[in-house]
Amino acid sequence: MGKKKKKKVVFPTLSAGANLIDTHCHLDMDDYGDELPDILDRAASMEVGRVISVAIDMASSRAAVAIAGREAGVAATVGVHPHYVDGFSDRELAELAALAESPRVVAIGEIGMDMVKSRVAPESQARAFSLQLDLARELDLPVVIHDREAHDRVFAILEESAPLGAGGVMHCFSGDEKLAHRAIELGFYISIPGVVTFPKAEVIREVVGKVPLSRMLVETDGPYLSPVPLRGRRNEPLHVLFTAAMIAEIKGIALDEVAMATTANAVRLFRMEGIDERG
Repeated sequence: MGKKKKKKVVFPTLSAGANLIDTHCHLDMDDYGDELPDILDRAASMEVGRVISVAIDMASSRAAVAIAGREAGVAATVGVHPHYVDGFSDRELAELAALAESPRVVAIGEIGMDMVKSRVAPESQARAFSLQLDLARELDLPVVIHDREAHDRVFAILEESAPLGAGGVMHCFSGDEKLAHRAIELGFYISIPGVVTFPKAEVIREVVGKVPLSRMLVETDGPYLSPVPLRGRRNEPLHVLFTAAMIAEIKGIALDEVAMATTANAVRLFRMEGIDERG
């Protein structure tokens, strides 16, 4: 018997004038490779014309800046994820500061703490996190926060570091409504990933129902976390349409309204006025 054909997927569509920004995608990863220009063109053809390429270590910080420099519609972050902060020093901090001089760099991140997969000691994670928060404050850049089952530790450090004048975003938010409002009180946005489409993701859907659209962003976290109905496939910026469509369904509003609001939020937070959409 031949291979079973994949069921054709029908994507949600935006009206003329509406567009989405994928605020968190790891464009430098090998999952994209030489296909990246086509992937970005495919997204732009469906009005996902801007993407933020988010760094996780020094190599990906350099790569994100390089990609943003050559690909239309792409901005970058620089920063070191808690998985990779063992031995984090002033040398890395200085290089991040130098990379952040690029006009395409819009944030420091992703940074934070991870109590699930990281093998780095919590004390080392906390130190690197605090140093990068200080850098963001010095450079007047927002921060992209990674918080995986480390809510108490992450928020203790954020509250100790407050105020962060440029604000930030809780990437791939995984807390409850109470934690979401705690983040908002600190001036943060809540970023919703494709997880919101998963059948058992009741908690994040409850959060979406309660958090005001004015404090919400959308992301893929590609190449990970493809939304329903694309589970098992590589995630890419185009797929953020399904996340936005689920938010619209939960809130009982039009997809265009979600797109316009979350895009305005992203432009405001990341100061993306100078990052033109990919044509």
